[in-house]
Amino acid sequence: MFLKYREGRLFRFGYYLLGSFIIILFNFIGQIPLVVSFTSSMISDNIEISPESNPMELLNIIPANLRLFLILLPFAISFLGFWLVIRKLHEQTMTSVTTSRNTIDWNRIIFAFSVWAVITSGLICFDYIVDPEGYKWNFKPLPFLFMFLISLLFIPIQTSLEEYVFRGYLMQGFANLFRNRWMPLLLTSFIFGSLHIANPEIAKLGYGLLGYYIGTGLFLGIITLLDDGIELALGFHAANNLVGAILVTADWTAFQTNSILISIAEPNLYREMFVSLFFFYPILLFVFARKYKWKNGFNSLTARI
Repeated sequence: MFLKYREGRLFRFGYYLLGSFIIILFNFIGQIPLVVSFTSSMISDNIEISPESNPMELLNIIPANLRLFLILLPFAISFLGFWLVIRKLHEQTMTSVTTSRNTIDWNRIIFAFSVWAVITSGLICFDYIVDPEGYKWNFKPLPFLFMFLISLLFIPIQTSLEEYVFRGYLMQGFANLFRNRWMPLLLTSFIFGSLHIANPEIAKLGYGLLGYYIGTGLFLGIITLLDDGIELALGFHAANNLVGAILVTADWTAFQTNSILISIAEPNLYREMFVSLFFFYPILLFVFARKYKWKNGFNSLTARI
């Protein structure tokens, strides 16, 4: 079982708190190049920061592709910290925080990635056809190529780190603490959603968007518990962020890239939340359940361990 009670001092919850601190420390180290680049750009351009300054707008003084790389770099450094925590602090393998299976099922990752990439790409194309005035064509071959390569390399690292930390590491840590499944599911979903509170999307759409992030965390946690591993969550999350970064961005999103399109339409919070949370996520659950023959669904989410 992916969630099970683990004996021994290395699996006491204090070790999970220490591990989380180490991962955060590595993340801070990874942010140093961004801070240095930002500071040097501010000085060279003689820009002053005021209390009313928008942090995301200030970051735009860094060229888009360099900015994307520097924003994603801390996740790569953090992944190294995560690997050290798993291997050295807890003396586990990466497979043990990925799946209950003997080896990582790459076919599951690819399937989830492919399904969600096709759906999100189709939705973007459909919306562009229906409302072309809501988009601005932004394709520039050379900047796009560099952005594509940066995204292809670093966005899967970013999304994988988040899945490993929340649906893998912390979910197992909370399971050892509470000895059930529902508390780890709820806590990791809430923490995952709450950490998005500083995203520029929240400033644009309001705190109601946290419901979408928490709901997405809940969905990813549910498929992790039902499938006894994070492979499906890894594929879904990578597709979600990668397709968005490559195809369309907006001036109010966390990733402002040299994407093919720029959305200039006014976003609709409740439409976006409803379509994802109450339409596509249930469909994905049904597809995954049929393909992987999940059984005892409710028990998988609530049973004690």
